[in-house]
Amino acid sequence: MTTFSLYARMKEQGTLTETAADIPDSRFALPSTIHWMRALAILAKDRNVSFPTATNFYVNVQRRPLSDKETNSICEQLLFALHQLSSLQAMLIIPNKADVARIAIVAWYYGVYGSASAMIAAADGSFPDTHAATARQWDRQLSQTALVMPPFADRLSQLVQANVEQELAPIRARGTHSLTIAPTTAQQAWGCHAEYLSGTAEWEQWNIRERIVDSREFKDLHVTNFRTGPARTLRDSWYAKRSIAFLHEASRYRGKANYRDAIFLAYGRSVPTLVDGFVADLTSVLLAFSCMAAAYASKRMGTDLWLAFLDDIEAKRSLSISPKTLWS
Repeated sequence: MTTFSLYARMKEQGTLTETAADIPDSRFALPSTIHWMRALAILAKDRNVSFPTATNFYVNVQRRPLSDKETNSICEQLLFALHQLSSLQAMLIIPNKADVARIAIVAWYYGVYGSASAMIAAADGSFPDTHAATARQWDRQLSQTALVMPPFADRLSQLVQANVEQELAPIRARGTHSLTIAPTTAQQAWGCHAEYLSGTAEWEQWNIRERIVDSREFKDLHVTNFRTGPARTLRDSWYAKRSIAFLHEASRYRGKANYRDAIFLAYGRSVPTLVDGFVADLTSVLLAFSCMAAAYASKRMGTDLWLAFLDDIEAKRSLSISPKTLWS
């Protein structure tokens, strides 16, 4: 009888899309996925991120005259986020969370994405048409201007390595903790938070280098790596144009679950036990993020329009979850 181990085969032979060396290490892939969300859940609770606290955070945000289309887009995206949150809450009753862990991450991401899109529309009336553009615009309009609440506020202004280390230093000073070990305190959670931000920076640096080697500028240097001064200068000029904020981390997280790390959410007898509290963490983190987004949108829309929106959704919703219990 043929012995078959999918993970062992992938680590030895690779797949059609990844070499064997690119297959993630099982010791890090699943724990980092679970523990980053555990850290965010701890920090969102520690910082008491809710609609009332977010409303206070945005106390100086002024109402903005909105067109009908802008108002409709803000409200549509918040309803979209509410739907994702309702989906996650429904998953909480499923006995084996491994059955839904991957789609729970997807629902979480799209809840964050919808919330962020609502904030962008409320900020300046724009609506980016790609996920990458949405992440950039959210960073520019909100994260960069200190309009994001912790633990979602940290960012790296550029990816030149010296700058990354300088900006990570005060974030790491809040706490150190490995993503391979579950955090239990706020200090440990800040450590995991810093590690995931650092890892996202490294991941994006790699993506940039992959794009550079295909560029005309790089080919004109007649080199094969970044060991020469001109090649490093070119690399750093690209790094300097790229920032990293929470939406970039969320997009990477969704991609890891959907593609690179997908096997670890469904393969291994220990997975159901490891992910037992995972959906609850996804739910609480999305709830916090959506409350922040809703509070910002309510300030831009004004009280009367905001309450009218909540009344409409409350009266006509098909979802189990009530926006009035969350966003008022």
